[in-house]
Amino acid sequence: MTKLTVQALQWTGDALKVLDQRRLPETIAYDVYDDAAGVSEAIATMRVRGAPAIGIAAAYGVVLSAYRHYPASPDVWRDKVAEDMAMLAKSRPTAVNLFTALATMEAALDRISEQPLVDLLACAERLHADDVAANHRMGELGADLIGQARGILTHCNTGALATGGYGTALGVIRSVTGRQAVAVYAGETRPWLQGARLTVWELAQEGIQVTLIADSAAAWLMKSGAVDWVVVGADRIAANGDTANKIGTYALAVLARQHGVKFMVVAPTTTIDWSIQSGEQIEIEQRDARELLPACYHTPESLVSAWNPVFDVTPAELITAIVTELGVVMNPTEANMGKLK
Repeated sequence: MTKLTVQALQWTGDALKVLDQRRLPETIAYDVYDDAAGVSEAIATMRVRGAPAIGIAAAYGVVLSAYRHYPASPDVWRDKVAEDMAMLAKSRPTAVNLFTALATMEAALDRISEQPLVDLLACAERLHADDVAANHRMGELGADLIGQARGILTHCNTGALATGGYGTALGVIRSVTGRQAVAVYAGETRPWLQGARLTVWELAQEGIQVTLIADSAAAWLMKSGAVDWVVVGADRIAANGDTANKIGTYALAVLARQHGVKFMVVAPTTTIDWSIQSGEQIEIEQRDARELLPACYHTPESLVSAWNPVFDVTPAELITAIVTELGVVMNPTEANMGKLK
């Protein structure tokens, strides 16, 4: 497998190191957390972000909770870990990987042996390793589907920074560029600028050339004929293939359909929420308006407000393919998605 130069999460043996993505690309700094409360805060404040990475961080958060409570409270440590898991579950509402990872850790708790700390760490590390392996698999499947392409446009950040390593949509781009020359474009991605701050930085770290565009330039870029595929990740996929992803993804899907550009969603099966039938049931996170507004408008008497949803939902009918580690779903529908089960 390709050696990774970018790592969002590093387990030290007794703590979790989290690359503070809010400070990239100017500053590369890791924060160290030794309890679940710290990990929960890192997720809520978007020090760590990206659905798979959030889930992995939460799994390590459960391990840190057990490390803290098992020696101190051997009789009630499970109850205290359960409280920390409930806290972690509230850190961000949209990314289903968070809840999938916590459910996996809860199952590990239920079948605990005489070595609970060893077992829980093994479960978290397995989640981490499985995500990296799934990313490599998706990268190859996505590259096979794209074949020969002149240009690929991506949105937000879906690389090693957003996952256990290698990336989902960015993993596909890495696999494609390993096979052939292709023009890679990245939207700046409002309002947090993950494309401008994170994606182009990460691609440069991996030696891949990339062109940054303003989000509003995507339509004109597609009309020029420079782009054959839009390749994005996902934070939650409904049973029918409707996909929640970073705000602006839906707009790109509409533009792609208008211009005859193919649209690919890349996500592990842990991102599929089989309990919801359509995207209408996906909770869309609203962030603080102050994250979008300039400081001069942060006053009680200000006449300027902001609407700040950080995700939108792309209907399945606008998606050419959903690529998972278990296979590719072309023209997703509930029946086609069900084959992944």
